[in-house]
Amino acid sequence: MTTLLYSHPACLGHDTGEYHPERADRLRAVLAALDAPEFAALDRREAPLVDDADLLRVHPQAHIDVVLAGIPESGRRGLDPDTVVSPGSREAAWRAAGAVTAAVDAVMAGEAANAFCAVRPPGHHAEPDRAMGFCLFNNVAVGALRAHQAHGCDRVAVIDFDVHHGNGTQAMFAADPRLFYASTHQWPLYPGTGARDERGVAGNIVNAPLGTNAGSADFRFAVAEFVLPALEDFRPDFLFISAGFDAHSRDPLAGLNLFEEDFAWVTDKLTSLAARHCRGRVVSVLEGGYDLEALAGSSAAHVAALMRAGA
Repeated sequence: MTTLLYSHPACLGHDTGEYHPERADRLRAVLAALDAPEFAALDRREAPLVDDADLLRVHPQAHIDVVLAGIPESGRRGLDPDTVVSPGSREAAWRAAGAVTAAVDAVMAGEAANAFCAVRPPGHHAEPDRAMGFCLFNNVAVGALRAHQAHGCDRVAVIDFDVHHGNGTQAMFAADPRLFYASTHQWPLYPGTGARDERGVAGNIVNAPLGTNAGSADFRFAVAEFVLPALEDFRPDFLFISAGFDAHSRDPLAGLNLFEEDFAWVTDKLTSLAARHCRGRVVSVLEGGYDLEALAGSSAAHVAALMRAGA
C-alpha cells in the first residue's frame, strides 16, 4: 500500500492577502515539493466537501453560521485580527475538513495505511464556537470524531508538533477519556495555552512545552520522555498528526530550532507506534509553517516517512 495525498485547488482560493503569513503560496510550496520524482508513488486524490454532519460533531450550527456570515461577497474580511476570509474561503474550509474525513474513510477501508492532507486553512486553533489563529474549523478534530463515531474507533489520538499549542483540539478532547491529545510547542507563545499541568479528565492531555530557542535534542527528549510513553499507554485505534512545520529554525513566527530531520524522526516514531497499536492507521493534516523553503522541505521529509511506513 502507498500513502494517500489529499488536496484541492479550492484551498488556494482562500485569499488572506499577499502579506498574510497563512497565504496560498504555502500550499503551492508544499505541493511543488511533493511533485518531485521520489513522490511519484503517492495516490493523489481531490478533497471532497465535508458533510455538515461531520462538522456538527465538532462545531455547533451557530459557529458554522457565524463563519458563513463572515465570508464576504468580494474582497477580504477579518473574523479577528489574525483570521482573514475571502469569497473562496467557504469552499476551501469545507474541502480542508472534507480531505480529512475522506482520508479517514480510505484508511479505514484499507485503501492505504496512511494519508497526508495538504490543505488550508489550517485548523488546530479553531475552538468549538470560535474561529481564531488563521483557523475556521478544526480539521483534525473533525476527522478524529469521524473515526471515533462513524467508524467505531474507541481510542483516537492526535499528536501535534506545530510550534503553537493546538488550543482548539485540546478544548474538544479534554473532557472525553476516549480521545487523546499530545502537543510539543514553544512556551510562552500564542495562544497562551498548553501548560504541562493541563491534563484532561483522565490524563488524556499531554503537553510538553519547549522554551524559546529549544532545538533538536530538546524536542526529541520531550517526544521520547513525555509524548510516546503516554501514547503507548493509551493504545490508540487511530492516530492523527497535526503536522505544523513552524518549529523549524527558519520560521519567522516563532523561536524553536528544529530541522527537516526532526520532523522525519518524529514521523518515524509515530508510524512505528501506529504499526503496533492500530494497524498503521495514520492521517496527517497540514497545520502551520510560514517559511516557504522550510515548509516545503519539512513537508517532504514528513511525507517520505509516511511513505516508508506504508510501503
